[in-house]
Amino acid sequence: MFKEFKEFAMRGNVVDMAVGIIIGGAFGTIVKSLVADVLMPPLGLLLGGVDFSNFFVVLKQGTTAGPYAALAEAQAAGAVTINYGVFINTVISFIIVAFAIFLLIRGINRLRREEEAPPAEPTTKDCPFCMSSIPIKASRCPNCTSDLAKA
Repeated sequence: MFKEFKEFAMRGNVVDMAVGIIIGGAFGTIVKSLVADVLMPPLGLLLGGVDFSNFFVVLKQGTTAGPYAALAEAQAAGAVTINYGVFINTVISFIIVAFAIFLLIRGINRLRREEEAPPAEPTTKDCPFCMSSIPIKASRCPNCTSDLAKA
């Protein structure tokens, strides 16, 4: 049983998938940091010093009554909140990841098109009388001696 598991785990597809998942997780962390630490602060500054991660709606007050200045403060008080600012950050992260994947797929498709050579021009044709293969520029079939200009 261990031998079968080892054969399964060492297949090329399984190893490739594991590497892809690990790299995907690392890429997700990079994108999350890009959104939270690089994109959102200037965007919030342009909108008047707003921090998107602190956009929330209180559904039920916590042990300490609000208003709460920050989401962390509301959560520490045990308030029930809808955290739509965190959702906005997540949507922006998704858009960045989707765009990066789009660029990757676009590059791969471009490489595939470059690898595929256009089909070569045909050099032969079939004689309509005897159906043998003859040069494309021939005006008379060398096999049946038919005049191809009349065909």
